[in-house]
Amino acid sequence: MTSDDLLAVKDLKKYFPMRKGLFAKPRIGAQAVAGVSFAIKKGESFGLVGESGCGKTTLARLILRLIRPTAGRITFDGIDITHISRKAMRPLRHRMQIIFQDPYGSLDPRFRAASVVTEPLAARHRMSKAQRRQEAARLLIKVGLNAQDMLKYPHEFSGGQRQRLGIARALSVQPDLVVADEPVSALDVSVQAQIINLLTDLKESFNLTYLFISHDLNIVEYLCDRIAVMYLGRIVELAPKSIFRSSPRHPYTQMLLDAVPRPNPHLPIETDVREEETPNPFDPHPPSGCGFHPRCPYMQNRCRVNSPSLIEADKDHYVACYR
Repeated sequence: MTSDDLLAVKDLKKYFPMRKGLFAKPRIGAQAVAGVSFAIKKGESFGLVGESGCGKTTLARLILRLIRPTAGRITFDGIDITHISRKAMRPLRHRMQIIFQDPYGSLDPRFRAASVVTEPLAARHRMSKAQRRQEAARLLIKVGLNAQDMLKYPHEFSGGQRQRLGIARALSVQPDLVVADEPVSALDVSVQAQIINLLTDLKESFNLTYLFISHDLNIVEYLCDRIAVMYLGRIVELAPKSIFRSSPRHPYTQMLLDAVPRPNPHLPIETDVREEETPNPFDPHPPSGCGFHPRCPYMQNRCRVNSPSLIEADKDHYVACYR
């Protein structure tokens, strides 16, 4: 970790215990995160993409210390937070916030918008009730809502407005790191563009650092400075967005790019990926060696045995592939 890094994870792992029966002893089961390492610089937007079930959300929960890692190290602004207690973690909570995927499920339906935004302020700052309401009104206006919306309940907002409310809540405690876990996937396309532009503007206004998780490569390329591709709990490629689409090195990254819809319906779909099913992440015996080898058209014998390490193939371009 360098002085410019806000967050760094090293060989981070998370295994969830599984049982075969109600009274059976738990055993090591799902390998949700299997040795992930990367760093995010202060003020950077870092994108994380991959198929459902690859471990993206679990990795985000580990970084926020919502769950404990099985192994590895998490460093936030020079502080090792891997195994610190809940009490020691509390002063750092306000510095790392999350924007959830479901803008309705993440809001308490019993709370008005004012309470949604002021509750974190009451827990963090010694402010009067009038000061908290004034700050809530300022934040609502900042995210594109009206001050009069403070009296509304979540069900009275549209989907895009609810996500704006969730963003205001995340910003209320002045965080340094914001984890955006697919924040636009549940919204209409037109609303998606509005929220993405809002996040871009807020990044500059509040000097934020983003960890942006998404399935949509176009959105990630637009918003993020660097992009990491995750497959079966591992990062298989990491590159600046300027060369991510033009020079993909890993076959899985090529598959994701080939799957992006193109505006010309007459263009043929070109992919060399095999038709084998995606391995089950809950399988207690995942594929040996490289997890992608059952689907890879360039598979070599050593791919079945040893898992390749993430190495620097070009400047700032890291790939986990023997090819």
